[in-house]
Amino acid sequence: MYKIEIDQAAVEIALKHQITGDMGFGKYMSPIMIECDFINGQWQQMKLVKYGPIALDPCAKVFHYGQEIFEGMKAYKNEEGEIFLFRPELNARRFNRSAARMSMPQISEEMFIEAARCITWSSRNLVPKRFGESLYLRPFMIATEVALGIKPANQFKFVVVASPVANYFKGSSVKVLIERQSCRAAPGGTGFAKTGGNYAAGLLASTKTLNLGCDQTMWLDAEHRKYIEEMSGMNFFAVINGELHTPTLTDTILEGITRQSIIELAKTHKYKVHERRMDVNELKEQINNGQCSEAFVCGTASVIAPINSLMEEHGETIMLKNPEGDVSQKLKDELLMIQTGRKMGPQGWQVSVHA
Repeated sequence: MYKIEIDQAAVEIALKHQITGDMGFGKYMSPIMIECDFINGQWQQMKLVKYGPIALDPCAKVFHYGQEIFEGMKAYKNEEGEIFLFRPELNARRFNRSAARMSMPQISEEMFIEAARCITWSSRNLVPKRFGESLYLRPFMIATEVALGIKPANQFKFVVVASPVANYFKGSSVKVLIERQSCRAAPGGTGFAKTGGNYAAGLLASTKTLNLGCDQTMWLDAEHRKYIEEMSGMNFFAVINGELHTPTLTDTILEGITRQSIIELAKTHKYKVHERRMDVNELKEQINNGQCSEAFVCGTASVIAPINSLMEEHGETIMLKNPEGDVSQKLKDELLMIQTGRKMGPQGWQVSVHA
């Protein structure tokens, strides 16, 4: 097991820390964090320390060239107080795929998962017990080398922070705006990597989406501007003629861990799952003629949220026949039961967190 240097005084502060009132999402932080530096071609000792500012030189490359990646994962507590991480090895592998694309160093799965377990156990009193709530973990890596030349950095910092969170969406279903003008990612780019630049590219469209009364932006492909890719931070599914359809993965779409888990769960319930190129105009027709009964978004933050309607910028609104989502609700309930340890999932999905 990878050994982490622990500041016991910081842990004592974390164990006494309490959150009262509405947690929101990412509103409150655990008073501890994990950090580790990459220097001279190797990772140094990983440490658990008090949460606080990170000192960076103004010319650190993360500020100028965006060499940065991150992950999102959750820890859950069951009714008996046991704590579980959900499929953390998939987060570790995706983190390393992102690192490779952004010319950053790899981190071993053992080191990554032990960091997640350590901060979770040390923040165990902040893991909510209420069904659906969780401790959200945000591992990230930034380039810290000080230089203005345009080339990959050779010094980095890996950090993990934690935040107790409630449901991501406050409403029961979401309204989606179809983005026809701008694009999120192009073939050959960084669309499949979990890097901040991809999300920054969607912020202007997000402002427009919110101003038009919608909750999420639906991104289309950069070339044809008609094939569905994903939301700004979530994958997309539609139920068409009783079968599940989702865009096939390309190098412009993030490979969602919740997406993969839904596909595997759906198949155990004998749902036929299609991973294919999905034309948004065809989908609109299928909604209008009743073939598409429901659609939903999914991701670590939201888990699963049914879609109420699709909207065009000019005002056309296409309402889903079943905005509450019978299929999505069934899958969400089972996924949460597994994540929170209230039901046994497939082997390896629940990783116990203990001293």
